[in-house]
Amino acid sequence: MRRRSLIAAAAVSPLPVWAPQPVRAQGTDLENTIYLDLKQGRVVIQLLPDVAPKHVERIKALSRQGFYDGIVFHRVIEGFMAQSGDPTGTGMGGSKLPNLEPEFSNSRQFLRGVCGMARSQAPNSANSQWFIMFAPGAGLNGQYTIWGQVVKGMEFVDQIKRGTGSNGQVVGEPDRIVRMRVAADVK
Repeated sequence: MRRRSLIAAAAVSPLPVWAPQPVRAQGTDLENTIYLDLKQGRVVIQLLPDVAPKHVERIKALSRQGFYDGIVFHRVIEGFMAQSGDPTGTGMGGSKLPNLEPEFSNSRQFLRGVCGMARSQAPNSANSQWFIMFAPGAGLNGQYTIWGQVVKGMEFVDQIKRGTGSNGQVVGEPDRIVRMRVAADVK
């Protein structure tokens, strides 16, 4: 089954600038915080269980399994987003868990630092692939599930090696996730 994400197509939409969305203070809930370790440094992501409870549980479950450790950023589009979460590195793979139904939110928008779930054309095909926004992406609002927000370390996300071509596929050796864990589990 072909699982290539459609988020690259949404990159052509005009990108309006909105005010940042409020998030709780970092570190207030370690069970709903992700530590994403990149070679550049640690990125802290606040999970949004009130917005997307099933997607948050999936991200936490896969992080606890070590699923994301060593996985590449297989699609990185300048001025748009960095995508990871495919164990094959091709953009067409996922975990062995069942796909998720969408949890679209009208209360959140795809702004810089927002984390969303990637999917194929079918809205209920999100599995393990996800992305972090470099810039606002209005074309994704109401079409993709938002599950988190970077609250610290966006400068490290900005350093992820960019891909080439309109689809952002990385040529050469792509950057990888060193480790991704639920903060409550990190000693």
